[in-house]
Amino acid sequence: MTAEELAALEALVRSAAHAELLPRFRNTLRQEKRDGSWVTEADLAMQSHMASALAARYPGIPLLGEEMSSVEQERLLAEAGWSDAGLWVLDPLDGTSNFAAGIPLFSVSLALMRNGRIEAGIVYDPVRDESFAALRGRGATLDGRPLRTPEAGVPIDKTTACIDFKRLSPALAARMASAPPYSSQRAIGTVALEWCWVAAGRFHLYLHGQHRLWDYAAGCLVLEEAGGCADTLDGRPAPLDLAPRSAACASDLKLFGPWLEYLRAPAPR
Repeated sequence: MTAEELAALEALVRSAAHAELLPRFRNTLRQEKRDGSWVTEADLAMQSHMASALAARYPGIPLLGEEMSSVEQERLLAEAGWSDAGLWVLDPLDGTSNFAAGIPLFSVSLALMRNGRIEAGIVYDPVRDESFAALRGRGATLDGRPLRTPEAGVPIDKTTACIDFKRLSPALAARMASAPPYSSQRAIGTVALEWCWVAAGRFHLYLHGQHRLWDYAAGCLVLEEAGGCADTLDGRPAPLDLAPRSAACASDLKLFGPWLEYLRAPAPR
């Protein structure tokens, strides 16, 4: 994929989000899915729109979307995720709970997976009209301009962290609540944007205990290509599959070591 093709994809995502998401913002109802997560009419409309638009432009590349059945997702990943042709991985509305509640923090995440790697990624924020994008080996951009993670310039005890507490182990969550290594903590409720906000230096640190392929596929490439750091909590290589995985990230290598040291320290007895 070329930079020009990536820019065209950004325009496609932007157009779809303005057609399907923004008109439904503050005007949609959510329903609970079997796995306990939420879905709205906007999720389904956005996925359908993107599926049609991508099929017209790239007829040889199938689409794996969050709002498909797990059986269909597994089939698509097995058949196309490790192929030369590739596989689109889409979260049509990341931050559904925010969206349904009228909180202006949500995004669209689109990634191209080929031969078991993420080769391209786009995360679009319709409210701010911000588009994060990346091509493997060719850097990341924000609204078409080169994006590099800035140096934090502060020690870890002066940093701002984005933490999803509810998916952490009780022991780690309790330790972080009582003795955090950072100064301030946030959670914005849209995983794809959280990765990108670390890449942009809006957060210094990030931690999520369990997110899925469509949540992180594009955002993790944006962070990597912008120069940020990421690993799993246990430090084991995680395959690109449908199993939930953890992520510990930092915008600055100088912070990454102390952050991992804190997270992986033995639980006090």
